[in-house]
Amino acid sequence: MKKQGLAGSILSYATPCKGKLIISVICALLSVAGGIIPYVAAYRIICLFFDQTATAETIFYWTIVGTIGFLGKVLFHAISTTLSHISAYTILELMRKRVAEKLMKAPLGVAQGINAGRVKNIVVDQIENIEIPLAHVIPEGAGALVLPIAVFTYLCMIDFRLALASLITIPLALIPYGMMLGGYNKTYQVYMEANEHMNNVVVEYMEGIEVVKAFNQSTSSYEKYRKAVENFKQTTLNWYKSTWKFTTLGASILPTTLLGVLPIGTLLYLYGSTTLPKITMAMLLSMGMVSSLGRMILFFNQLKSIQYSVNIVNKTFDIGELPLAMEEKPISAHDILMEHVTFSYTGKENVIHDVNLAIPEGAFYALVGPSGGGKSTLARLVARFWDPTEGAIQIGGVNIKDIPLTELADQVSFVTQDNFLFNCSILENIRLGNPQATDEQVLEAARKAQCDEFINKLEQGYQSSAGEAGDRLSGGERQRIAIARAILKNAPIVILDEATSFTDPENEAKIQEAIAELTRGKTLLVIAHRLSTIKNADRILLIEKGRIAQSGTHEELLESSDLYRDMWQAHIGAKKWSVGLRGEVFA
Repeated sequence: MKKQGLAGSILSYATPCKGKLIISVICALLSVAGGIIPYVAAYRIICLFFDQTATAETIFYWTIVGTIGFLGKVLFHAISTTLSHISAYTILELMRKRVAEKLMKAPLGVAQGINAGRVKNIVVDQIENIEIPLAHVIPEGAGALVLPIAVFTYLCMIDFRLALASLITIPLALIPYGMMLGGYNKTYQVYMEANEHMNNVVVEYMEGIEVVKAFNQSTSSYEKYRKAVENFKQTTLNWYKSTWKFTTLGASILPTTLLGVLPIGTLLYLYGSTTLPKITMAMLLSMGMVSSLGRMILFFNQLKSIQYSVNIVNKTFDIGELPLAMEEKPISAHDILMEHVTFSYTGKENVIHDVNLAIPEGAFYALVGPSGGGKSTLARLVARFWDPTEGAIQIGGVNIKDIPLTELADQVSFVTQDNFLFNCSILENIRLGNPQATDEQVLEAARKAQCDEFINKLEQGYQSSAGEAGDRLSGGERQRIAIARAILKNAPIVILDEATSFTDPENEAKIQEAIAELTRGKTLLVIAHRLSTIKNADRILLIEKGRIAQSGTHEELLESSDLYRDMWQAHIGAKKWSVGLRGEVFA
């Protein structure tokens, strides 16, 4: 993303609300003008009394003027803050949508690799921090800047010497404030890093609490959680301790404008160079400047922290995007062709090496091999989780880079071992496979995926909530819901990545039936550790260290590959074991 200053970054999001923000700033300035009028009215009334020309009519007149000014201040301030808040939350909505759109355009593998705590920190916390300048600093900051200038200008019209006297203590107050802000960027960076680390640890702790308890790791896991919280507390306290002396000193000096106005005004009065009404007015206006100057310092402090938030949000836009094709490509066939495909996550070390593979339309191909060999990565390249570092992948003779992502998604169903369900009804979770599907079509897909039996046992049937991330269903049930989605989607290419990982002896037959229904007549690519599920594949590819080490049918590989034979023997041996009702393990 192009580098911009803080104001440029913020205003780049403000285009939809530009008119409202301009009106908000104008109203803020009118509010400042209205706030000065009561002081002018008070000065005029004081002069009337000192000149002994005060009458009920003139006092009433200036009282009305002052009241109108005050009401104008309140009215324009209300309009200004209303418009600025409407603009602020509209812009925050836009920023959150842009982050989501950016993540959608990023390679899916990259988006999945971003820590959930970090995403929450960016989308919720950091963007929320930007609400302050949009809703307050822009309009109120303009007013806070203009008011001291207007007051000083008016004081100069009364008596420029008293105007200068009112400023004597302000430079003194700015010294401790300046010392406080020294090294602020570095300190705030440490503070936000501690905050982000705590967010990440909290999310990790809550997401993994089932595993923590199951393996009795609560002590060590809680220790990490406790240290993250304590580190954030200590960082915050250290920051406070390093600034409170300067803050207190500056806040004590800033309101003492009378220390300049009163003695100098008295001296000038004694020499007959000024009048008591002028001194009185200078005293009142000098104290009126203090609140605006205090807000300006507060806003400056906020702007420094907001700068960090804007930079964090902008860094999200530095994530590389997949080049998007916009023109639809007619795909008449559904064979898959990989030509010299090489891939690296980091750009340094390749995990896939010069793979050439042709999968005919309607064929059943399987990828097997040791863990970490690149099976899942190779399959995900077909679904364009990433683009190959070198080489090309084609579907029906069309390079997948030239196929719009929405069209590619229509061509490929990807079912993994991690099946995410949303916190809505099971009916709607299945309908995600085809949002235009009727209820009858959803129910038919559920029946084909062998879901009907367990769903009808739920209290509300298909209207039952799946829970947060599907936590009200078992792993096998979530798996069948995911298969039902894929059946409803009815894509011509199906990729199953360890899709039977949650299969137990009771449900294995049902899931196999569901998969058979899903893959009927489709181009099928399966990644499996359970070799019995793919022994009837048209071709089995043995993937080792990012390469196709060997390929053939099940029988051919048993004859020619020691590795495959060992894997098969290990699989058959595992199937011979079962667990007794009392927990005894026997053959």
